[in-house]
Amino acid sequence: MSDALESRTAAVQLNHTAVYARDRRLSAEFLAAILGLEVGAPFGPFLPVDLGNGVTLDYYELRDQPIQSQHYAFLVPEERFDTMIDRLEAVGVTYYADPNHTEPGRVNHLFGGRGAYFEDPDGHNLEILTRPYVRP
Repeated sequence: MSDALESRTAAVQLNHTAVYARDRRLSAEFLAAILGLEVGAPFGPFLPVDLGNGVTLDYYELRDQPIQSQHYAFLVPEERFDTMIDRLEAVGVTYYADPNHTEPGRVNHLFGGRGAYFEDPDGHNLEILTRPYVRP
């Protein structure tokens, strides 16, 4: 990467994104419970979940429209991964080793870490991983 491009990209950060949900409270509380986070106070039509790295997921209700499934991946500490899997099991949510959900009840070991995929109440494909993907 050139010095000029690196300088421009270093200044750009994701701050927040809207996550569409049929019930913003249900979906925000689900994610917060699995990841061990807190749901923030409503902000206009949004219900935020602060990820702790300067990024907020702002849950927004779309009650009368279909929700397009999106993928959200969360880099989590290795020492908290098992607790998150335990929370999924406690609420009866199946997790998978792969994004296509063909390996139920298993985790993957990509890039020397661990990862799992699961669905939230709106069908979003969520992922927890302990090591970031190595990109070419």
